[in-house]
Amino acid sequence: MKIKIERIPFPFRFAFTITGYTFTVADTVRVTLCDGVFQGRGEGVGVYYTDDMPDGMTAQLANIADKIGPKTTRADIQDFLPAGGARNALDCAMWDLEAKRAGKSIWGLLGVTPHILTSVATLGIDGPKEMAAAAVGLAKYPNLKVKLSGDDPVTRLAAVRAARPEAKLIIDVNQGWSFDELKEYAPVMKKLGVAMIEQPLPRGADEDLEDYISDVPLGADESCLSLAEYETAARRYDVINIKLDKCGGLTEGLELVKLAKRDGKGLMVGNMSGSSLSMAPAYVLGQYCQFVDIDGPVFLTKDIDNALEYGDGGVVGLPTKDLWG
Repeated sequence: MKIKIERIPFPFRFAFTITGYTFTVADTVRVTLCDGVFQGRGEGVGVYYTDDMPDGMTAQLANIADKIGPKTTRADIQDFLPAGGARNALDCAMWDLEAKRAGKSIWGLLGVTPHILTSVATLGIDGPKEMAAAAVGLAKYPNLKVKLSGDDPVTRLAAVRAARPEAKLIIDVNQGWSFDELKEYAPVMKKLGVAMIEQPLPRGADEDLEDYISDVPLGADESCLSLAEYETAARRYDVINIKLDKCGGLTEGLELVKLAKRDGKGLMVGNMSGSSLSMAPAYVLGQYCQFVDIDGPVFLTKDIDNALEYGDGGVVGLPTKDLWG
């Protein structure tokens, strides 16, 4: 079996800002596995805040390329690489290859009858008036994910809420608040109708949440990268945001789903940007989630061929076999 590793950038249509970071391009790493008859593809973007970047991902994959053979399994892949973008690309390529070999869809492999997903549309951080205008521009989307920081978040969210009184809102702070700020802002966020606050506190500095009852459910993103961090996150958060680039692929993502469902935790599927090749396996996780954030491709100047179809209301069509799975 041959492995092909490619760097493929997808420029953004505009700069997109969150707490502490601005995105201008989805710099993807694509893995293609070919057994001579069938081929499977996967895409990784990595995790910028852990310094899991495309250069390192490409090197990781090159270092284990000679281990990939006709008998390689997904279990082997979990041993070859740590959780992160490189393993995500390889793991998802193997899932795609398995589906092609079996002559089945991913749904047939998993024994799942899929339902159509509705994704949030995401608002980056800007001035209150600009964010309100952007929310109006997304009027066809009933679900909005609003990026906030410690810079006057109430004024910004209030402007969005006034512009879109009917929208379901979740907010993502990307580690931008202190515990005191969370205690101050959470009651206000409840009054503004926020359904979930994602990652309010810094990763590694959220132990105070174990004794805190929030007015609004709290979601773990940066605080739950993989299975290794799940048990701690489950003591502190109500919702677990699974991203394939964090946990290292669909195989581990499905294991996280099992644990969260066992413990009665809410679930969210998110993304680190990327093309529809990144979102297609995330679509599988979305079947189990109350919150769905797979809008990464709508920020790109151009998506991959055979891309997912993004329709009115945030409705996202099922991935076709020509895309993945």
